[in-house]
Amino acid sequence: MAEQVPHALEFLSTQPRVRDLLARAVTQGKLSHAYLFLGAPGAGKTETARALAECVVCPKGGDGSCDECIRVKHGTHPDVKFYKPASATGYLVSQVRELIDDVSLAPVRSSVKVYVLEQVGTLRGSAANALLKTIEEPPEGVMFILIARSAAAVLPTIVSRCQQVPFSVVSTGAAEHSVELSSGMAGREARIALAVAGSPDRAAEYLASPERQQVRHLMVRALAQLDRADSWDVLVSAQEIVTAVKAPLASLKEAQEAAVGESSDFLAASALRKIEDANKRELTARERSGMMEALSAAESLLRDVLLRCEGIDEPIVNEDVLDVVERLASLTSAKGVLDALAAVRVAADALSHNVVPQLALETMLLCVKEALTCPPSYR
Repeated sequence: MAEQVPHALEFLSTQPRVRDLLARAVTQGKLSHAYLFLGAPGAGKTETARALAECVVCPKGGDGSCDECIRVKHGTHPDVKFYKPASATGYLVSQVRELIDDVSLAPVRSSVKVYVLEQVGTLRGSAANALLKTIEEPPEGVMFILIARSAAAVLPTIVSRCQQVPFSVVSTGAAEHSVELSSGMAGREARIALAVAGSPDRAAEYLASPERQQVRHLMVRALAQLDRADSWDVLVSAQEIVTAVKAPLASLKEAQEAAVGESSDFLAASALRKIEDANKRELTARERSGMMEALSAAESLLRDVLLRCEGIDEPIVNEDVLDVVERLASLTSAKGVLDALAAVRVAADALSHNVVPQLALETMLLCVKEALTCPPSYR
């Protein structure tokens, strides 16, 4: 008899082995205290970690609709913490110490606390050793979910303490089909969403968010107008995109503040500060994620322009703005597009090193303008 799949894990249709493994562990009460999710970007590892956290803190095992599940989805559940490297070289020792201190505290709303650490391949030295001891001997009711591209990138001592969960590479066709099933959008919309958001579940969320789609619209418009834009126009376009990226974060910030308010009566000031710091990190991470989607939209459009410049007879992704693709292709050369794509990659690297989003985007647009042989003009 097939194992019943919790609602929170149903989206994993493109990763059936992962779905079934985790579903069995949840329904049979045999969850590990530490998982290591392995696979390429876009495979859905972070989204799966969030869904598993829903199953763990939900009193119904991940129904996807209760208050606990909604808080996990919104990133406001006080017992589910997400961590990313705080520096360009990896995790800071202070981050791991903060996590270890938090592990010793009792849960706020649930009977279990979940810690999700992304990019654990960057965990080294003292930070890795400190975390290792906690993973080896965790308190009752604590779960770790570590995320990395491959086990080879993670310290062997950490790998040996975790249950490895490999994620397979999702084919383009399977990804599109998954988006179509979960969003109700077909063909063109699904391809655009995947190009912008990356994984099928994030693509479905993108299609349900007019604010995130507006970011793409503004990026396409900014690129379309570059040949007629002066430096001021470029700065205004960058500001509009950054403002649009921040727009969906307002409701998240309100939910975070409400959750902190509910906890203020029974948590110490130091614990509240830690929650507030975690909330700030989450807002920063969400903003960075939104900016990366904006850059992905630019990269996707420029790749379509490159296809036209090279005369390659393949379907383009951005069919809804075919006129923009063809006009830009008529203005430039394949080399110009390649240089423009390089400028997008530089901007992405700058964002990963905590460069101010506005500055990174302004610089990128000016470099793309120059690369597409649209020399700057001045008023």
